[in-house]
Formats: sequence, C-alpha cells, structure tokens
Amino acid sequence: MVWVDVAAIDELAPGDRIVFEVAHHVIALFNVDGNHYAVADVCTHDDGPLADGRLLGCEIECPRHYARFDLRDGSVTVPPAVRPLKIYPVRIMEGNVQVEVDDVD
Repeated sequence: MVWVDVAAIDELAPGDRIVFEVAHHVIALFNVDGNHYAVADVCTHDDGPLADGRLLGCEIECPRHYARFDLRDGSVTVPPAVRPLKIYPVRIMEGNVQVEVDDVD
C-alpha cells in the first residue's frame, strides 16, 4: 500500500470535490464539513461517474439513476445500487491530503 499526495488541505473547501487518477484508480475526494472521504468514482449500479452527483451530507447521489452511497463506508443508502463503493483511506500529512492505494505502477 502506498500513500499518495492528492491535494493541499486548503485546496478543497467544505462541500468541494475533486477527481484524480492514480495508476488505474479513478478516485473522487470529498470534503464534508472538514472531513475528507475518498471513493472510487464509479457507481456500482451502472459504472457511471459519481463526482458530478449531489452531495447530501455524507452521501453522494449518482446523477444517472439516483442511487446514493455513504462516503464514510461506501454503503448503499438508496437503490437501485446494491453493491457498496470502494473506499480509500485518507489522512492529512504536512498540509496535504493523502489517499492510500494498493499500487502506483
């Protein structure tokens, strides 16, 4: 596992999100009231991107079919999705938001 710098802590205001790619991982990083959450930017219902969806507290709503996921643990909160999102550990180190991925090759 590798920790990767993805943003400076002051780049992402509460309510903001960014999408980035590390190797084969396309990840959406969210700031929810000062807490950072990273999930795979793909709806488990139809493989569409999630980051363009509405942020509702700690939930992201898929813009295609309105499935919702809890950003804290990836769980489905509203169908039609039934499989949880992949989540990535996040930490703050020396003013940077870091995400842990399994590889960077």
